[in-house]
Amino acid sequence: MVRKKSGLPDPYLQGKLRARLRLLENDNKEVMAVFSELSARLLSIHSDQDLIIVTFKTYEEVWKFSTYYSLGFVNHCMENLLLDQAFWLFPPEEEEEEETGIDVYINEESLNMMYKGLLMQEGTFFVLCPDNHIQEAAVVDGEVRVYQQRESSPEDIPGGYAQNIKALLSDKNTLPRSALEPVSPFHQWFLKAHSILEAGDVFSKVQCTVSNQIAVGFSVAVVDYRSDVPEEISFRCGDRIKIIGSFIECMQWFVGRHMLTGHTGFVKTCHVKADTSGTESSCLEFLAEEEKSFFTKETNFDEEEAVHLLKQISNKDLYTIYRVDKLEELDSPPVQEKEHLWTLPNARSSIIKGKVKEALMKCQDAQHQFEETERPGDDKFECATQETCSSSGDFGGPHLYINQEEDTGGSEALHSLLLFLNDKEYQICFKNMYDLSCSFLDDSFHGYIEEEELVRFLGLARETAKKADMPWALTRICLLLGRLCAKKLKFSQARVYFEEALGVLGGDFSDIFLVMSVYTNLTAIYLKQKNKKKWAPILDKVSSLLMGIPNYICSTDMETDILKYALRKTVLSQDMRSEARACFLLAKLYTNLRQREEALPFIERLQILNSSLDSPNSLLSVDCYFKLGDLYSQKCLPHIALSCIMVAASLKSSSFMDSLRSVDLIKKNSCRLSGLREANKVLPTQTAHFLRQALSSAITKKEQQYCSIINLCLSELYVHHREYDQAIDYRIKAVSASTSGDSRDIITLLLSLAWLYVLSNQNTMALDIMSSVLDSALCTSPQRGVIYNMSGIALRRTNEKKPAAENLYKALQVAKETGMMQNQAVVLANLGILCLQSKACTLAEHYLLSAVKLCSGLHHMEYGSDFIQVLLILGSYYINMTNTETGRLYYEWALLVSMEINHFESQLQAIQLLCWFYSTVAVNEAQCIIYNKYRLSLAQKVSDKVLEGQILETISHLYFSLGTERAYRSALKYTKRSLGIFIDLQQKEKEAYSWLRAGRIYHILGQKELVDLYIQVALDTALCTGDPHLGMDLFEAAGDVFFNGTTEREKAVSFYRDRALPLAVKTGNIMAELQLCNKLVELLLHLKSYEESLEYAKTSLALSVSLGNHLNERVAYHRLAGIYHHLGQCELAEHFYLKALSLCSSPLEFDEEAVYYVKVYLTLGDIIFYDLKDPFDAAGYYHLALAAAMDLGNKKAQLKIYTRLAIIYHNFLVDRELSLFFYQKARTFALELNVRRINLAPDQFYHTTSWIPFKMITDK
Repeated sequence: MVRKKSGLPDPYLQGKLRARLRLLENDNKEVMAVFSELSARLLSIHSDQDLIIVTFKTYEEVWKFSTYYSLGFVNHCMENLLLDQAFWLFPPEEEEEEETGIDVYINEESLNMMYKGLLMQEGTFFVLCPDNHIQEAAVVDGEVRVYQQRESSPEDIPGGYAQNIKALLSDKNTLPRSALEPVSPFHQWFLKAHSILEAGDVFSKVQCTVSNQIAVGFSVAVVDYRSDVPEEISFRCGDRIKIIGSFIECMQWFVGRHMLTGHTGFVKTCHVKADTSGTESSCLEFLAEEEKSFFTKETNFDEEEAVHLLKQISNKDLYTIYRVDKLEELDSPPVQEKEHLWTLPNARSSIIKGKVKEALMKCQDAQHQFEETERPGDDKFECATQETCSSSGDFGGPHLYINQEEDTGGSEALHSLLLFLNDKEYQICFKNMYDLSCSFLDDSFHGYIEEEELVRFLGLARETAKKADMPWALTRICLLLGRLCAKKLKFSQARVYFEEALGVLGGDFSDIFLVMSVYTNLTAIYLKQKNKKKWAPILDKVSSLLMGIPNYICSTDMETDILKYALRKTVLSQDMRSEARACFLLAKLYTNLRQREEALPFIERLQILNSSLDSPNSLLSVDCYFKLGDLYSQKCLPHIALSCIMVAASLKSSSFMDSLRSVDLIKKNSCRLSGLREANKVLPTQTAHFLRQALSSAITKKEQQYCSIINLCLSELYVHHREYDQAIDYRIKAVSASTSGDSRDIITLLLSLAWLYVLSNQNTMALDIMSSVLDSALCTSPQRGVIYNMSGIALRRTNEKKPAAENLYKALQVAKETGMMQNQAVVLANLGILCLQSKACTLAEHYLLSAVKLCSGLHHMEYGSDFIQVLLILGSYYINMTNTETGRLYYEWALLVSMEINHFESQLQAIQLLCWFYSTVAVNEAQCIIYNKYRLSLAQKVSDKVLEGQILETISHLYFSLGTERAYRSALKYTKRSLGIFIDLQQKEKEAYSWLRAGRIYHILGQKELVDLYIQVALDTALCTGDPHLGMDLFEAAGDVFFNGTTEREKAVSFYRDRALPLAVKTGNIMAELQLCNKLVELLLHLKSYEESLEYAKTSLALSVSLGNHLNERVAYHRLAGIYHHLGQCELAEHFYLKALSLCSSPLEFDEEAVYYVKVYLTLGDIIFYDLKDPFDAAGYYHLALAAAMDLGNKKAQLKIYTRLAIIYHNFLVDRELSLFFYQKARTFALELNVRRINLAPDQFYHTTSWIPFKMITDK
């Protein structure tokens, strides 16, 4: 990305460009499509190097690509591909701020090497030799050898021309490859593909001159010359000869007039020296004015087309229908807060109100004038039109009635014809006699049935002209007869007539266009008959005529071959200016013949030559670019067509109509660039530049009349992209620039302006505008309804519920009066929304259902978006009222309608609500996956990579939650897809978590060899961001992969202890530090690393105390007690168990707390009894455990405790009565629990008890 004026790079836009390239590395379908248009084949994209590598399979592909590059199309194709819509929407904010664009650089050396290699594979090709001559060459035995032209002079060859015989040079004369440079791709293609002669015939006649002079004016003879034929003039050395047309040095002849004798005829270019003061300095300036404007006249885009285009894209009709409130507005923050943010400054508000009042007053004045006076001039205009039509239908020639039966009528027609045709000079009415259509015959002759009658009549006229000595009439009649014969493929007979016409002329050039017509038609016959003896002497003269005479009249389609012969000579002589004229003439001829495909390469070459010479900004250059755009559009090459428009726009000569024509071309090609745009009728934002350019170039009064509608088009463009500030500015300009006297147009503009203020939550301003419009009494009944509906929406948003209801009711009445069912449905929906805001749910349901009933009977394609909004609002209402099934049905109905009308935004909105429904309201992972997959397809259609990555991540989580092996593998697939997008988007955090999630899934699937790899990449990605918080979270999450697994849990220790915990301490994240310490304690206890776990348990306790979190503190005390128990420090274990119990709530609130009491007191009893050998204290803890177990009703716990107490009282405290009591209680529970035997021997239990983890203590 560079700034166009200074050429300096733009770092910010370069970064965005590189990010876009990165996205296209893995999804390169769009890039392949663009380069396919450019005739290149994509190999790879390297975003880090700002590099795209392409290749070619034929030299023609190299030719086309290099042509597009030379014309500047590649840059703009890349801009259309890589830059988002916002880039085109906003121009540079300040005048001194430079425009930016993409600069594409091509490795010329690599391209030339590829070009040479492809040519050598072709066999024969053309090269520029060291002597500056173009020769044909071939590869023989791995060596490049040039064809040598050997001449022989058989006596039977007329005209004195030597016949050229091609032969390869011998090995000893083979030139090194470095000395032979292939000619340019266009020349290569043309010399190989377009040849009416053997190559040697042209090579032998062309001498490559240094100056390649093109001149007009006068020339001076440098030799004496005596002509042997009448069409050539004689002169002496030093005579001045006036150049007729142009003197082109590379052509063999030109037409000149001898200044002394006044004779006009052919002159050899080598016999004279052109006057250098008349030499042209530009390749296009020697064209006649009519030739320069050829491509402008050829286009079909006129003022009528421009008006139709502007009306089509301005969407004025949208503001005659009602608008429905949007669904998202229901969940917005309070309106009053927004209103404050959008309050206009008083000064600007008053200015806008003043413009509105001024527009209304102007409209009132125009209406009064219209009522008082009638429109004058209608009859005059009609008469003028009829007169113009009648005059245009008269071509200026005779209207002759051929009647074979009446001699008088026939002789009169014959006499009139001969008098008309015997004019020595050229008349404008002769044009349709000489041109390709030859419409003179149909326009002038009437009364005959078959064409043979016309031929007989012309034959009679020919004989009469001979007898009457009327040479010019005879010549023109012979021309007509010859063309009629050629039309019937009677070439021999046509040749006779054309030769007779040429003989009658006798070298007289008074009617130069007649001379050219005779010569070209005769040469065409010779070429069709392949009569080389005949065409060889005159081909150079005919080609010189076509090249040198400006604005000549095309007479035969065979002129293409003659012009190609001339172009071949200009190419071989390396005369760029002459080549440009030949290309122009070929392009013009093929365009007139409606052979646009054949015209395309010559127009391209003309533009390249024009750019490389002196006048790239000429009017013809702009017109050529537009013509190219039309041709590319017809060939379905939309990116190149848009590039033509962009290049033309960069030329200073672009006019008002050029800008609108550019908009038209963009609109025609927009559907090929994006199918969704066509479906939603949205213009690409590239049109914004040309619409602004049209505004700035509107000079005439008529052009300025269109400024209002152009501003309206720009406003609509900004509205679509929700840039309401800019949209309002252009809408105000549209109101100010409006010259319409129709009150309906002005009111429509003002209503659209008011709606924009509603969209931007400037409701007060919108209400003021609508109030002014209503007060003006200029509104039609439908427009009043629109005002009432919009006022209702604005008042609702300002919490003025009663006035809102009144306005909506009025709008409903107007809609009923006008019979517009869609407007009635919209008002009912808005009333429903108002009732929802007022908590009148039953009434809201009534209005919304009524709206749905009306909308369902309308055509969805026209009013579908409003219908969808109503369905979504009604669905949300039912879900909020807990009628979830009905709400789901309305959501699905909305989705089906949006799919039917192919409305992307509505589809996305409906599918998001359905995904939300199945993920939160009626949880169904399978349905949620289905809808998310469809949502994914929508994101892919619009190439929204951010949304696509989010959806892929969601689908991955949904599959993961299903918990089956197949679901895990699906989750892995979607995780990897999201990972690729996050890498392309450079979203490092999401990328790191995706790597980690993939590693976790591999761990679950048991593919352990990949787990460490993915986790390591995830950690490296997190660390490269330099964010310690992200690094800490990733290290902890990596440890969780193993901590929550069933295998290799010991791997979690290093992630927690060595990596995550130091970062938590460094960042001061106490909660994270506490969580990590707790995980380490549990993990190390599981691994039986009691000494190491003690340190983290103490840290955990200290952190819990400092945070004042009693639950964490209790857990820490419990774990410390367990650790000390394992370490054999039973007194400390007892102490910390008692500390943990002291933090329990009293009285007990939940059963889980009673369970905890049972197990902890039981553990304490076991520690005192078995480890400390204190039966008396142990009995006390057992009694406390028994009380808790009895309160809980846990029979298994009571059996265990009663057994313990029976053993203590039987063996140690020696209380037979209590021992028996506890034994009997234990026996009772044993019978209930089907326990067969109770052993009261102390040896069975009198050993060190095991530690019970906290999570097991809290289990029932």
